[in-house]
Amino acid sequence: MQLFNPSAQSQLVEQAIEEKLAVLAQAFLHENLSTTDIDFEHLMERFSDSELPRAPFEFEQYFPSLAEDIVTHAVHTSSPRFIGHMTSALPYFVRPLAKLVTALNQNAVKVETAKSLSPCERQSLGRMHRLIYQYSTDFYKQHIHNHQSTLGILVSGGTVANITALWCARNNALGARGKFAGVEQEGLSAALSFYGYKGATIIGSNLMHYSFDKAADLLGIGSQNLIKIPVDDRNHIDLKLLHQAVLHCQSQRKLILAIIGIAGTTDAGGIDPLHDIASIARSAKTHFHVDAAWGDPLLFSRQHRHKLAGIEQADSVTIDGHKQMYLPMGIVMVFFRNPHLAKAIEKSASYTIRNGSLDLGKRSLEGSRPGMALFLHAALNLIGVEGYEFLIDEGLRKTQYMAERIRTMPEFELIAKPDINLLVYQYIPEPFRERATHKQLIKSDYCVISRFNERLQKVQRQVGRTFISRTVKSIRHFDQEVTIVALRAVLANPLTSETDIDAVLDDQLQIAARLEIETSLEGPVRVV
Repeated sequence: MQLFNPSAQSQLVEQAIEEKLAVLAQAFLHENLSTTDIDFEHLMERFSDSELPRAPFEFEQYFPSLAEDIVTHAVHTSSPRFIGHMTSALPYFVRPLAKLVTALNQNAVKVETAKSLSPCERQSLGRMHRLIYQYSTDFYKQHIHNHQSTLGILVSGGTVANITALWCARNNALGARGKFAGVEQEGLSAALSFYGYKGATIIGSNLMHYSFDKAADLLGIGSQNLIKIPVDDRNHIDLKLLHQAVLHCQSQRKLILAIIGIAGTTDAGGIDPLHDIASIARSAKTHFHVDAAWGDPLLFSRQHRHKLAGIEQADSVTIDGHKQMYLPMGIVMVFFRNPHLAKAIEKSASYTIRNGSLDLGKRSLEGSRPGMALFLHAALNLIGVEGYEFLIDEGLRKTQYMAERIRTMPEFELIAKPDINLLVYQYIPEPFRERATHKQLIKSDYCVISRFNERLQKVQRQVGRTFISRTVKSIRHFDQEVTIVALRAVLANPLTSETDIDAVLDDQLQIAARLEIETSLEGPVRVV
């Protein structure tokens, strides 16, 4: 077929397509808004035809739909005023490199389909492992390319990384002994019975990512055995309650599969006291996993790396490359302090992944996957430690700027002092501001304020000039837990300036003022 034929004619066609797509991409990237204001219901109607095209389209026929229905209404995650999610602008080299990754079409599961990419990936993972654990040069010479060792695994998402870490923890805790063949062969029920346990559990704060619910389900533990410990007003796990939970599990003969520490909670960026959790995990002789999907790049910063003290004691660590390492979606890493820990999940197949091979797929949940390691390898070289340090320091500096702006504005209230570059706050409608200033709000006030903030965020998203996300938080009020809806800012985009932050807040003020005038607090909200 001509679609696959690298002839001179097809190369001319490819070049013409590339030029059209380049123009389309440039136009999209230069739009200074969050998204279009098209109604989502109307957009879905454009994608309702269930009939497959019988005959292939020419690209010229397909292009209008691509441009008008998809690109035009895509979310501008790189916009400097899109500061509500953990997705931002990408460095200059990513787009041209993406073309090369696609052209190479390497399958990273096996050396036979990723000859040069396999050592490239292992080197990149070794460098990131050293950022966390700071072992000697000799250690990395011994383990980076040793087929017996796994310093880290590159996966497609943070959920897969967290599940992989706990999978390793389970298989190591309930491995083969004597005539018992181990949990992976005999199953969880038989393994727990053999080792004398009456159940298994995972313990972490109630701000754990929902991927741990999935892990408890998939590993056979059950989500009811995922123990979620309350947090303090800084979003840090309550260490006293954690210690009590550990003692209770031990008294009940429950296997503590892992204790989870969080380095950057998804909702507000809180960092657990990792050193203290490590000590508790060590005393309990259990696996200590740190979900640092968001916060781990603080290790690049001399100014802020102390906030992650204790992460080097973790048995496993998750890092999302597509967050604060500014890489495309689909690049996440899980690392292991013990380079032999991942042997517990090793699988082989006679036709592809053989025993004793250097194939990367033998110790991973996923099978076939693209050569995304090339993006990581390029970033570590082209951005480097100093580049990442600057990006992290700037993100936290701009977070402090926004926090100070909010503190000085009577229309807003800061919910929690930020640990890193996530900020949670509320808009306070005019009738409640005096009571809010004097800390005299009652529970029903918070309900009304929360409804207003939810509406404000929805309208801001619909209008599309700027974007802030929202979350649900529990706060202490007169010795009671009160659940509120709060606005959530993520200050990670290198393109975001102080002027952009001011514009986002001004946009919220304008929208809120119209909502207060045009609707009652209890009535329907009209999109402005």
